[in-house]
Amino acid sequence: MTAEAPPAPAVTYGRLVPVTVHFDDLDALGLLHNARYPLMVERAWTELWQEYGVRFEGDWATAGDACNAVKELRVSYEAPVTKPGVYAVHLWLERLGNTGLTYGFRFCSTDGTLTYARGERVLVRLDAATMRPAPWSETLRSGGRALLRPAD
Repeated sequence: MTAEAPPAPAVTYGRLVPVTVHFDDLDALGLLHNARYPLMVERAWTELWQEYGVRFEGDWATAGDACNAVKELRVSYEAPVTKPGVYAVHLWLERLGNTGLTYGFRFCSTDGTLTYARGERVLVRLDAATMRPAPWSETLRSGGRALLRPAD
């Protein structure tokens, strides 16, 4: 008897990052609360960027690329999450500019085949001293290029 290989994740670009929905993430109707989706996406991005050395360690003056602000957030809810458990966030970059970037995301099943929510978020890198837009580092740009979604 031979073992079958597990199915390949249903993503051809970006990354799937596992996330856990806990009982207290559900609202009074037993659905994942709408405000939890962006929070879980943020946690997934934080985990992913840490692999590239981008992290906040308590000092904005030295935070580098972690010093950024959200300019826009859009979320579309497509199917309800009705129970705690392990899910995934599919992450990718739509655009990587000099001082800003746009990323796409899907809150999905662990294999990426079922989508519960999707959206986009625009970030602007800030200079910690002036709070004005500043260029992304080459470290972030290098990691970001690997996450860019191919043109259709």
